[in-house]
Amino acid sequence: MTDAGSPPPTGEASLRYRRILLKLSGEALLGDRQYGVDPAFCAFIARQVAEVHALGVQVGIVVGGGNIFRGLAASARGMDRATGDYIGMLATVMTGTGNPYFTTDTAAALRAVEINAEVLLKATKVDGVYDHDPMTHADARRYAHLEYADLLRDQLRVLDATAVSLCMENDLPIVVFDLNQPDNIKRVAAGEPVGTLISGASSAAGGARS
Repeated sequence: MTDAGSPPPTGEASLRYRRILLKLSGEALLGDRQYGVDPAFCAFIARQVAEVHALGVQVGIVVGGGNIFRGLAASARGMDRATGDYIGMLATVMTGTGNPYFTTDTAAALRAVEINAEVLLKATKVDGVYDHDPMTHADARRYAHLEYADLLRDQLRVLDATAVSLCMENDLPIVVFDLNQPDNIKRVAAGEPVGTLISGASSAAGGARS
């Protein structure tokens, strides 16, 4: 934040959100790799964060650990879920809640509420929430806007239900967007229609599709 007597950074007057929580999946850090962290893609993310911060936006970041280990996937292969989650927490010890059965989406929602963030940004590999998986359904249609209840009712698994419920209870909007496009974080902060907005009111029943 700037001091009361100092001029705002360039562009601050046009910002819609001045405090954001950015949720990055561990997979987002993979880049073109199969495992670990891609330094070049991390630098790409860092540049975007630096640019939006220079506009006067305060940015909190929660990073998942799916690029290292995912407890839910291990559970599907026969490992005890709690054990799998504890292993996964070793990769996310700085940003997890410290409890099994809770994802880093929930951690992100919790931290966003704690710091009074104005929006939760869920960075993904696709440009929003779809009615079907766009990777496997060529006719999938993207939602421009959804209510929290739509996401829970239709089990659109872009975030886990606990995270969505926490955002709903605290009236915290969620924007799901494509991290791979330059300037998307800055565009969201400015209030441009990027990705899918999830909030408490919808412009059309069942969500507005684009």
